[in-house]
Amino acid sequence: MFRSILFTSLFFLSIPPYTFWVLFGRLFGVNAGYRAVLHWVTLVMWLARTICGLDFRVEGKEHLPEQASVVLMKHSSAYETMAQLNFLPQQVWVAKRELVWAPFFGWGLAVMQPIAINRSAGRSAVEQVVTQGKERLGRGLWVVIYPEGTRMAPGETRRYGISGTVLAEAAGAPIVPIAHNAGDFWPRRGWRKRPGTVVFRIGEPVYTAGRDPREVNETIQTWIEAQVAELRAQG
Repeated sequence: MFRSILFTSLFFLSIPPYTFWVLFGRLFGVNAGYRAVLHWVTLVMWLARTICGLDFRVEGKEHLPEQASVVLMKHSSAYETMAQLNFLPQQVWVAKRELVWAPFFGWGLAVMQPIAINRSAGRSAVEQVVTQGKERLGRGLWVVIYPEGTRMAPGETRRYGISGTVLAEAAGAPIVPIAHNAGDFWPRRGWRKRPGTVVFRIGEPVYTAGRDPREVNETIQTWIEAQVAELRAQG
């Protein structure tokens, strides 16, 4: 518990100064601001590894396509939102707009050009994801979506939102499914971090051409949840 509290304290203390660095970097262009974000993430991963004994490894990197893609990733903690920056190409997130309003963290997130949606907007939110997502993909940026819409406790899920699949179909981009067991080590609530190795498992790209988006979505959810269950069973 002491190590977890120490890490969490340093984690939050690091946010304000790095936010100003990210904002300063943004003055020199989007890429400079993005590199500053990466530097902060590298620091957080080092702190987690050094203080809490928490690290990660990635399986299936060979499945990542050359072209900018839509990522559908399991969402169970804050850990994956940072770790993914270390193994995926330059990316933007689909995130609830309230996150961008948060002091310091939200300001830094805004530098990453997220697609900030009102989750209660229904169809208009999906249309926003498609319109802005196509623009981001067209610039070579990957679009990361957490299809459950919120962090889920280990072993739990809900019906995946369809915006990512609709975006991939509209943009002619592949979907990359990613499963992981981060929630077992960095819980969505509470300070305690378990030592160990989070495993990120990248699946083969899924193509939507000629397929029903809802069927594609169900296939991806089935695969991700099966992989998560397998990773959790392995410990």
